[in-house]
Amino acid sequence: MIYMDNAATTRIHPEVVNVMLPYLGAKFANPSGIYTFAKGVRKDVERARHIIASTIGAMPEEIYFTSGGTEADNWALKAAAREHDGGNVISTQVEHKAILESLNDLENNGIRTTKMPVDKYGMIELDRLQKLLRSDTFLISVMAANNEIGTIMPFAQIGRIARSRKILFHTDAVQAYTNIPINVNSMYIDMLSVSAHKIRGPKGVGFLYIRKGCVRTPFINGGSQEMGMRAGTENVAGIIGLAKAAEIAYTNMKARTNNEIRKRDYLIDKILTNIDGVTLNGHQSKRLPNNANFTIKGVNGASMVLMLDQQGICASAGSACTSASAKPSHVLKAIGMSDDDARSTLRLTINEEITYQDIDYVVRCIKSNVERARKEM
Repeated sequence: MIYMDNAATTRIHPEVVNVMLPYLGAKFANPSGIYTFAKGVRKDVERARHIIASTIGAMPEEIYFTSGGTEADNWALKAAAREHDGGNVISTQVEHKAILESLNDLENNGIRTTKMPVDKYGMIELDRLQKLLRSDTFLISVMAANNEIGTIMPFAQIGRIARSRKILFHTDAVQAYTNIPINVNSMYIDMLSVSAHKIRGPKGVGFLYIRKGCVRTPFINGGSQEMGMRAGTENVAGIIGLAKAAEIAYTNMKARTNNEIRKRDYLIDKILTNIDGVTLNGHQSKRLPNNANFTIKGVNGASMVLMLDQQGICASAGSACTSASAKPSHVLKAIGMSDDDARSTLRLTINEEITYQDIDYVVRCIKSNVERARKEM
């Protein structure tokens, strides 16, 4: 199997599995206990919090563990809204569904929302953002990098604008975390969402960074876990796995992403050179190291995914969270694509383990599948 759907999820790192195993067996204590056995587990959870905080320049007490990116996104938007009586939230049309559906929920509860359009590369215009700011805007939420087309947003500049107007800034960094450098202080980020399974960690765990003092409303009521902000017994094995995955990804980020960029560019060049009627979606250079998204004229993207599956290749036609929908991708529509072109899109997201030989095989398969599909039209 050649796995090229790393934007959907990643294979858990063997070292991550190894550090998690004791917490699925011998170290089973509830970290809220007051006896020595439980205190040892609590110490390990706090060590994980320190590791994660160090990867983004945060303080450990600003890291709150969640069930993943979706919960973190919901928490950021809804907790901020609870602390404001009405007002306005600004986001974009290309956000993950966790953000867009949360915005819809806020609208149903009296919050006004503004979803900014993007250009043909999926990028927002900072001048337009400045013009959209209102006296009652209390939150800007813009993803760090798009999960479908890979475009990296100017989120540091957005943070600077937000800070200058005393507006909270949240970024969904699920795809960006450990793939591009992030420092919450120099980038003026107040809240940041992450999911472990995008960085070779386990599913079902993530974190939300909340700058100290900017949001004080608990998201889940109950016990005193997560400093009283998110009740519920901690997913200890998941948290330990998340910290190890973050540590590995952060430590070798430069070498790993440079390797991925070389292979990504090789993949893009091979497809654009060898197959007619193909266009690259997203920004040419300001894109995630592992992302290549193409529109292939005259070929249904979902059908292409099924053909590649028969050839031992895992790919996608868009976001895994919306793959069951018959509607064309909201991201592709937002960058001006027609319904037909949006349905003719293939997303390939690689990792450091993909070889040039793998890429050559994938390109040959895509080329032959395109030729066959076009003949059958």
